[in-house]
Amino acid sequence: MAPPLLTLEDIRLTFGGAALLEGASLAVEPRARIALVGRNGSGKSTLLKIAAGLIDPDSGARFADPSVSIAYLPQEPDFAAFKTIADYVEAGLPASGAPDDINRLYDEFDLDPSRSCSTLSGGEARRAALVRLFAADPDILLLDEPTNHLDLPAIEALEDKLKASGAAIILISHDRRFLENITTQTVWIDRGETRTLNRGFKEFEAWRDRILEEEETQAHKLDRKIVAEEHWVRYGVTARRKRNQRRMRELADLRKQRRDRKSPTGVISFTANEAGPSGKRVIVAQKISKSFDGRRIVSDFSIEIARGDRVGLVGPNGAGKTTLLNMLTGALAPDDGEITIGAGVQMIALDQRRAALRPDDRVADAITDGRGDWVTLGDEKRHVATYLKDFLFKPEQWRTPVSALSGGERGRLALAAALAKPSNLLVLDEPTNDLDIETLDLLEELIADYAGTLLVVSHDRSFLDRTVTSIVTTDPSGAPGAWVDYAGGYADMLAQRGSAPGVRRRAETAPKERSAPAISAAPSPAKTKLSYKEKFALEQLPLKMDALSREIAALKSALEDDSLFARDAKLFNEKAMRLSTAEAELTAAEEEWLALELKREEIG
Repeated sequence: MAPPLLTLEDIRLTFGGAALLEGASLAVEPRARIALVGRNGSGKSTLLKIAAGLIDPDSGARFADPSVSIAYLPQEPDFAAFKTIADYVEAGLPASGAPDDINRLYDEFDLDPSRSCSTLSGGEARRAALVRLFAADPDILLLDEPTNHLDLPAIEALEDKLKASGAAIILISHDRRFLENITTQTVWIDRGETRTLNRGFKEFEAWRDRILEEEETQAHKLDRKIVAEEHWVRYGVTARRKRNQRRMRELADLRKQRRDRKSPTGVISFTANEAGPSGKRVIVAQKISKSFDGRRIVSDFSIEIARGDRVGLVGPNGAGKTTLLNMLTGALAPDDGEITIGAGVQMIALDQRRAALRPDDRVADAITDGRGDWVTLGDEKRHVATYLKDFLFKPEQWRTPVSALSGGERGRLALAAALAKPSNLLVLDEPTNDLDIETLDLLEELIADYAGTLLVVSHDRSFLDRTVTSIVTTDPSGAPGAWVDYAGGYADMLAQRGSAPGVRRRAETAPKERSAPAISAAPSPAKTKLSYKEKFALEQLPLKMDALSREIAALKSALEDDSLFARDAKLFNEKAMRLSTAEAELTAAEEEWLALELKREEIG
């Protein structure tokens, strides 16, 4: 085994009197693919900066092979000192200078190197930072939320580039699918310490849940042992006998263990303040169109959104997702056509820039709109500090200004403010930004239980697959302003259209003078019938899916037995691992069957 390129050992760091990292460690081997995960505020970005050599820990050791080059991508790159994209990229180049394929990099990320840095959008700034990163051709890539502000075609292109890279990679991201597709090792920062799983992120959540369950079992055993020892102290020794000093010391040690034990970070409690049901038709759009400066954004688009529908809006940056969303919700009038909002619709909206949060307001004012310190949820009246506690805010934080919050805290506050208002139409524009994976899980559960209607704009493929029942996206023909409605989630949409939205548009609009020669595969002859293997799979896959569904139900039933772990921890772990594998097998079988069924229908 090759020696590590970079190691961190027993890293400790304290901020403002509170310990952020306590004994964290990390080893980066050649071609490693590491997901660095943890709750917001757990120290992920700080540990990455220590790995990059940008922050010195209070104690611990950092060693990097002197021959190894390291490139770091921050969450918010700083362009203030640079005039053009080229200036910014060149400042990050090694002493050997620019690589021969620097122009190809600009083309891959759809950038003009002469573009002024002062005019860059969020997506363009992120792509410029990625060009600078890859142009340096480092041995280790340290990436902090690399998919922020990127559209889906750019995210998928970045995935392909990272998979092909020979560098070691440490990756922080809230994009579950992105992590699953790239990583082969997971490092979890939990209560200041690091725990390592030598598998990719796909296996992480089941592993994390088992660890927390085991900790809970051990804590319960410790509590029971303390109760037993305290009973002995009080009632097991008569006044005529001297107490056993050894057992008294053991009881003191047990109490210290319980006192020193760090409990996991609290669980957020999401509850939507639901209004009464709306009419059956929530939004009806008939042949709506919109243009800006002669450019067609939406052209003759029609859709009917019924009560309870979950609709996702997907497309490349600049395609007009937010424009279409604003038209559907009545915030923007169409040039042509008609929008009808149904009877009884009560809408709340969460915009991607969290513009509703004013920096100088108190945190409480974001919930109550400045009208006192109480919030009404249905028939229940609660103090705002109690309500905010459900979203992991400390009791004293309700008086602090919004400007003092971190990005993750602002994301949670925006959600708390939106969910406090009664609604039956929930409109979410990039709701996953700055939220950790545990919070995303709970948001997905809330949406699943929400009785109203959902409109969501997102670039998070996993989130879309878990929450929506239809996808509205750009027409694959590339016709200006054309949008199409597909049934199902993001994976279903891909199966129906064959490519991610925006791939053709990006290829057609890339600068021709710098592009590398296009290499196109020879067209495959059209199939007139399914192969024997495909026919056999179509017959057998439903049987396999039924068997897996029954097995999954049986495993879940067995794991719900609270006494199983206490009786046989090994059997419990085996069943939990098998459950994770069976669920993955079922998903793969369902996707294979759907692809074959679509092919059968196309052949007719």
